[in-house]
Amino acid sequence: MKGYVVYPDGTCGFDELPMPKYDAYSALVKMESCGICNGTDMKIIHHKFKGIPYDKPIVLGHEGVGRVIEKGEKVKNFEIGDLVILPFIGDAPEGYTSAWGSYAEYNVVSDAAAMEADGLIPDDFMYAQQKLPADIDPVNAAMIITFREVLSTMKIFGMEPNKSITILGLGPVGLSFVKFARLMGMGPIIALDIVEEKLKLAKEYGADYVFNSKEVDVEKEVRGICPDGVDFVLDAVGIPAFINTGLSIIKPSAKICVYGISPINKGEIDWSRCDYNWTLQFNQFPSKKLEAEAHSQILNWMKLGVLDPADYVSHVFDFKDLNEAFAKIERREPMMKMVVKF
Repeated sequence: MKGYVVYPDGTCGFDELPMPKYDAYSALVKMESCGICNGTDMKIIHHKFKGIPYDKPIVLGHEGVGRVIEKGEKVKNFEIGDLVILPFIGDAPEGYTSAWGSYAEYNVVSDAAAMEADGLIPDDFMYAQQKLPADIDPVNAAMIITFREVLSTMKIFGMEPNKSITILGLGPVGLSFVKFARLMGMGPIIALDIVEEKLKLAKEYGADYVFNSKEVDVEKEVRGICPDGVDFVLDAVGIPAFINTGLSIIKPSAKICVYGISPINKGEIDWSRCDYNWTLQFNQFPSKKLEAEAHSQILNWMKLGVLDPADYVSHVFDFKDLNEAFAKIERREPMMKMVVKF
């Protein structure tokens, strides 16, 4: 099978890989789509994602959707033909490192419930490998992974109704936070970016106020709306300077939440402009168990018609054209979620 890999010198390409192995509690999945994660994928390509060794080719991709084509004899909760979310490559092929490996033609899901029933302890990620309704478009379904990550992260941050929030950065992740903040009853919701099209979308998705952060005094505008400051500031991109922006607009005992992953893992924090009591919380690697718990709520919102993943997908590429997708990111062309179709 073909897989898309990052080589030690930072170049990318397609390699011929062995078919993934699956055991009695796992199923083989033929991939149908995979979302492109501008944050994680690009940082791995540029060797800026901490914790991953770069001395061997890395099989990329972590936002996959596929269909079960074979299954082990102890699998009870997946059937042949099921559409499933978050299949991973499993054990990396010899000579390779796995960065989850969903940019490959075949992957694997495991039946966590069947394992537990037999007294086994599944790996954390297995809980989030779940079935999707048969009528969901597999391409748009890749966005559900982002939705689940965002919703589970909001719970970790302690976000709740009637709390004010300022969201910094309005890519697919930031706009998902805007949408879910509205659905959860948070407010006022203040959204900032430097791209007018994204500010317009944030308004459509539920933001009460939007500002171009290059054109306004952020502290003045936010405190004009919330004189005492806001309850939450969210960095949805991974820009260390956003922490200092947040410190200038939070209320006493408020929280600055960092979700985006920065390629720079250090920075100077200036807390001279804020109250004595505040919290800085990072959650950059979502819990797969919490994602699994968010699954049904996301699907219910979609069924009710208040959430549509198609609204977030701007480009679809054939698998063979993945190089062009990443070139578009390098050129900083306008985009929302881009999805690869197999």
